[in-house]
Amino acid sequence: MKLSKKPLIIGTMVSWFIIIVTFMFSAGSFNMEILFVLWLIGILIIAELIDTRYVRPSYVRNIMIIAGVGTILFGIIVIRKVWVILYG
Repeated sequence: MKLSKKPLIIGTMVSWFIIIVTFMFSAGSFNMEILFVLWLIGILIIAELIDTRYVRPSYVRNIMIIAGVGTILFGIIVIRKVWVILYG
């Protein structure tokens, strides 16, 4: 009997997101950029943990694409913040 990792990945990501949002609301400081960065950290950790060496299912490729797009967006956020600091 083969167990699929897909439901485990989805459950883990939903749980991580709920924990992040719960802590943000309980702290009274909801910030979309911090939420995005913490979500990206979760995606990158899960992508690294489920990646296999020889076989790559389609859902792993999709997670890697999402992680890549998230990393590009993170770079844009960092560049925007540096721009505001330098040229404010």
